Amino acid sequence: MSATMSPVGLAMPGRLLAAAALLAAWIGAAALVAAVVAPAAFSVLPTRALAGALVGRVLPVIFLTGLAVGLGAAVLGWHVAPAFARTRLVLPLLTALACGVAQFGIAPRIQRLRAEMGPSIEALPTTDPRRAQFGRLHGISVAFMGAGLLAAGAALVLTAVAATRER
Repeated sequence: MSATMSPVGLAMPGRLLAAAALLAAWIGAAALVAAVVAPAAFSVLPTRALAGALVGRVLPVIFLTGLAVGLGAAVLGWHVAPAFARTRLVLPLLTALACGVAQFGIAPRIQRLRAEMGPSIEALPTTDPRRAQFGRLHGISVAFMGAGLLAAGAALVLTAVAATRER
């Protein structure tokens, strides 16, 4: 292991491993929500409104932690190892950006629309433009979460490779 210390007192491979651990934990949590929690909520709860309310309470935690993890991984990887240095900085920042846009740009618009539509979207006629707008915003939110996951996954791989090169 390299004895070179970083400004925060961790050896360089330690900082990279810490960044990789943060990224891996967030990827696991976000994937669990997307692949298990959300589908389960919609399949077992008695109404789609309840399922949406449950998932709507979980997603802010995922988005806010994604924002924090992306920033943290970028800071931990800053000026540590030359392997993929620029990309290892940009990818976690993209994760943070995607989560920030989803949480602070898209989610408030979805919340306002849900408040305007009432408790059940399904009660609205299929021709209601608010229903179509909700669908578009939901799709955009899912796309941002997916982009955050992809960026975090790529950052995790490159960070792990850089950490093994620094040993």
